[in-house]
Amino acid sequence: MEHQLVGAIERALGWTGVEELGKGFARGNLGDPALVSRVLTPNRLLDIAMRRSLNRPQFRCFQQGEEVHPAIYYTDSVSPRGQSIPMVNMRSLGRLLDEGATLILDQLNTFDPTMEVACRALQWWSHERVQVNAYLTTNDASGFPLHWDDHDVVIVQLAGEKEWEVRGTSRTAPMYRDADPNTTPTDEIVWSGAMRTGDVMHIPRGHWHQATRTGSGSGKSLHVTFGITKRTGASWLAWLADWCREEEIFRHDLDRHGLGRPNGARSEALAEAATRLIGERSPADFLAAYEQAAALPRHVPFLDILGSLDAVVCTTHFLPRIQENGETVDVVASGKKLTLAAKAVPALRLLLSGRPVRLEQAAALVGAEVVEVAEILVKEEMCATLTPELSSGYTGLVTNAAS
Repeated sequence: MEHQLVGAIERALGWTGVEELGKGFARGNLGDPALVSRVLTPNRLLDIAMRRSLNRPQFRCFQQGEEVHPAIYYTDSVSPRGQSIPMVNMRSLGRLLDEGATLILDQLNTFDPTMEVACRALQWWSHERVQVNAYLTTNDASGFPLHWDDHDVVIVQLAGEKEWEVRGTSRTAPMYRDADPNTTPTDEIVWSGAMRTGDVMHIPRGHWHQATRTGSGSGKSLHVTFGITKRTGASWLAWLADWCREEEIFRHDLDRHGLGRPNGARSEALAEAATRLIGERSPADFLAAYEQAAALPRHVPFLDILGSLDAVVCTTHFLPRIQENGETVDVVASGKKLTLAAKAVPALRLLLSGRPVRLEQAAALVGAEVVEVAEILVKEEMCATLTPELSSGYTGLVTNAAS
């Protein structure tokens, strides 16, 4: 999927491909003010918060480095029949922001189509799962204290400015579940300064960092953080542990006495079986299986009673694989495999491009069979109906595939 934001991030960071992700600190500027405002604005973030029932920890507010109790900015909206729904009290939230506060909305991609599409594009690019969190800070509010993340992050400053300090790692490749708590920051400062509108920054896993507007006076800062969690050797070994259950030898109880004998037959057999398993299922096999294990995403179901199928878009978490086999073609995505006639290939390449497809335009381009192929892909949930809301996530950022 060719997405303007993904391409702009690559250019801003001086990257030539996904291979640079996680390798080192990088910083640059998008160079396109229109793109920045198109992605997200402070008012649009507040509108999202106003129109949804959000709860902690997905939506949080901080002042002076401490989390504000939700009771201060939440109110139960009670219907005439007494049904109660927790909603953000925008008047109370406005007072907090006026005083100086930081709002955090995690997994914004689950609520906003623009962020959903951006995360999907980054997933197709990186072959890893991506989520985006939004941070709105006003006036002199501080941010989180010095900390490190267990995943790589790409930060895009969308409005205002914020002071940052980025340090090196004090443990190589630290993990969420690790043998070392990694609680002592390093003194090595990699970069410090202000992130301003349009700036982009990549902080690799394990680098200590903090951001604040303390001392900046009146003003605001809005940035989004795309969190990209890459697979590790430990992930591969955990996957192998699941596969080992297929072999009987791994399902037997461990014999404490037999295993303790030098060169015990049982111990040797287990070691041989483990070695064989490692040889049969490589890290590359694991990475391929990881993409296929991703569940199908949420989408609006297509019901012909609600209208005809006029436009679709591929919404799988990762790029589907199209495998041509002479007279047939296989489509593999999210653990599913569809087999179609080879003549469907042009339609498949268009429909599975990750870009919106208007079926009337597509039929003129690749033939009328594109409509039937689209119906199959929608039924199998590899594509989704392009609703006006979903379409808005692509407008100005991803071109129509049939244009």
